[in-house]
Amino acid sequence: MNLKSFLLTVTAVFTVSSIFAQANILNAKNPQEIGVRTDAQKAIDNDKPLEYGYVDDRDILFSKMTWEKVILDERANFSLYYPVDTNNIGSERRCLYDVLMKNVKNGKIKNIYDDSYFKTKRTLKDIEATLVKIDTTELGIEQLNAGEELSAEYINRRDLTAADIAEYHIKGLWYFDKRQAEMKYRLLGIAPVAPDVNFIDSDSPDLVELFWIFFPDARGVLHEAKSFNNKNTSMPFSFDHVLNARRFQGYIYKEENVQEDRAITEYISDNALMQLLESERIKEKIRDFELDMWTY
Repeated sequence: MNLKSFLLTVTAVFTVSSIFAQANILNAKNPQEIGVRTDAQKAIDNDKPLEYGYVDDRDILFSKMTWEKVILDERANFSLYYPVDTNNIGSERRCLYDVLMKNVKNGKIKNIYDDSYFKTKRTLKDIEATLVKIDTTELGIEQLNAGEELSAEYINRRDLTAADIAEYHIKGLWYFDKRQAEMKYRLLGIAPVAPDVNFIDSDSPDLVELFWIFFPDARGVLHEAKSFNNKNTSMPFSFDHVLNARRFQGYIYKEENVQEDRAITEYISDNALMQLLESERIKEKIRDFELDMWTY
């Protein structure tokens, strides 16, 4: 490790310790002071997400766009899924879905999209049908047929919550930077995926993408939100760091290709093992390009 890398590492460690630890937990005079940083602390921290470096198109020797599934049942991805029940936990701990939805609603994440190509923008009103199911019971229907006003007790409302999120789909670009002679990855988009709310209580509901977010638009809010670090609770990672550093387990389910970017399931059907092997083949193909550059 050279001197520059060492100094950056030391600076990052001390900065992270001061920022990410639950502020004032050892100095608080009352519970309300826990987690609250003073204005002086905020000014010193100057905490912002690490900016991406500029990459000229001429420096990209090779690139491949991929789409991956991040399945939340896997232990490596628990930091994105939990906590799902926030009634008995501090306000500083929220799962990725809650962070995304909160900032979409308050406008800090300004744009959401229909698909991973980011062509068609959507609004909260547009996606309401995928987030909420409102149904009328049989007694309510009888009440309406009788010409009476529908009582609230006969309306069933089912909202999608963080506990319902099954996986995330992420889109990113693998590229070989010829100036640095290194294969790199740039995350471009993320989408929460959940069962179709209209069939959510059935035995095997279909999974649907709720919306897509252009990742650079959300980096600020994701940097402020912290995921749980199971190894050291005083130094949690920001969601921006978790995703950019690929601290998750993902499976490629699609790559850009001449067949209109068809998914693996479109040409390998009803065989989960072969689909997984195809995902690994695509990953190895990308990885081998960098290795082949050093083969003489």
